[in-house]
Amino acid sequence: MTSSPTDILDSLLSSTHRLTRIAAQETGRTTSPAVWRTLSILTTDGSLRIGELARASRVSQPTMTRLVQNLAEDELVYRIADVDDSRAWLIAVTEKGTAALLEWRGQLADALGHLFDDLDEGEWAALDHAAQLLAARVGTESRLDAEAVTA
Repeated sequence: MTSSPTDILDSLLSSTHRLTRIAAQETGRTTSPAVWRTLSILTTDGSLRIGELARASRVSQPTMTRLVQNLAEDELVYRIADVDDSRAWLIAVTEKGTAALLEWRGQLADALGHLFDDLDEGEWAALDHAAQLLAARVGTESRLDAEAVTA
């Protein structure tokens, strides 16, 4: 029996959420997922106003304001004056923030290695193809990766 597109997407969503939770638990790190989500959004979407960042992260604006304040204190993000509105600020990820996010993603991938040790070359090719399809559809390629490719 062939699965419907809705069933396939449901399975992908369920599996990727579970995969992320398993990896996060296995790293033993206690950093809030909101930190990684915020850095990831800024990496893929570029600098954003607090309200836009809050909507993208699905948190309230006051919550995002506190989160950004903490991230700025840790030098993971910085504020840029918005040239379109001198009263507003844009939030951007720093090099330190990008490095922290890349390190986190590496730790997640390492934590999952044991689940995929037995895959053969064809299965790895299928996962690679699926990852490329997903990235193309949802735009998960970071701006930094795109700049490196075009440089």
